[in-house]
Amino acid sequence: MRTPPSRRDVLAAGLGGLAALAAGPTRAQGGGAPIRLLVGFPAGAGSDAIARALGEKLKDELGAPVVVENRAGAGGQIAAQALKAAPADGHTLMLSHDHTISILPQVVKNPGFDPALDFVPVAGFASFANVLAVSGGTPARGFDEYIAWVRNRRGGRDTIGVPAPASIPEFLVRLIAERTRLDIQAAPYRGSAPLMADMLGDQIGAGIASVPDFIENHRAGKVRIVATIGARRQPLLPQVPTFGELGFANLDDLPYYGIFAPVGTPQPVIDRFGAALAKVLAMPDVRQRLTTMGLSVGYEPQGQFAGRVRTYTQSWQRIIRANGFRPA
Repeated sequence: MRTPPSRRDVLAAGLGGLAALAAGPTRAQGGGAPIRLLVGFPAGAGSDAIARALGEKLKDELGAPVVVENRAGAGGQIAAQALKAAPADGHTLMLSHDHTISILPQVVKNPGFDPALDFVPVAGFASFANVLAVSGGTPARGFDEYIAWVRNRRGGRDTIGVPAPASIPEFLVRLIAERTRLDIQAAPYRGSAPLMADMLGDQIGAGIASVPDFIENHRAGKVRIVATIGARRQPLLPQVPTFGELGFANLDDLPYYGIFAPVGTPQPVIDRFGAALAKVLAMPDVRQRLTTMGLSVGYEPQGQFAGRVRTYTQSWQRIIRANGFRPA
């Protein structure tokens, strides 16, 4: 006949169960189940390439496959909505830059998510610059030459392509038009890839997007970057002046890249992913790969990154309101 368990055995079993539950969130990412890394832009775009570069290394640190899942559309809005709907168990995260988190909620009435309520920052890993570039068919070799070309050869009118409507590139176009007193309008595209295709085909004379979007074609001489945001010149573009040098104020804050999780994700999961990301960013081959893409790489832990997101959001909120923009 089986001997009934003693009180000590029952207590030991209960404590063991509690220990397993406590360890569960930390092991969630390392238990072999895939980790979805949502990206709000199509395969082949800058964000996608960055996510895949990090994912290759993160799988080894986390002990689980990291699957990049492209939920492209609406400037990252679709991916953000998917993140909001995902279980907060550490198996779904989102890699995003500033547009989806800091800008979209200010320019869209009902984006379907609220970053402050629905997401938690995990860590930041890079910054980058938005830049103005001219196509190869444009005679301009610098910003002033571009403006002179528009004024004298285009009748004071031109369009500048931007990757998305109501984005920072579009607001930069508005600032350029206001300062130069020219009729320059933004031409919104559905991402940087079609914008680049039209610039390479000389269908549009200029565009504003990120350094990663333009850098390879700039190096090849197919487009020419003529101005960049930021407090100082970009290391990859030492000959290109900042908008500040050209007389534009309040364009020093650089956009960010970071990882976000659904609100309620256990802190041990966030800490573990952040630690893994820090290790990956310290790898020389990863840093070189991301730097070559035009990123300024630097790990920012959760608290520091959360503060940066708030400050950046508030800075552009002032610019957007001063511009008189109203959410659609």
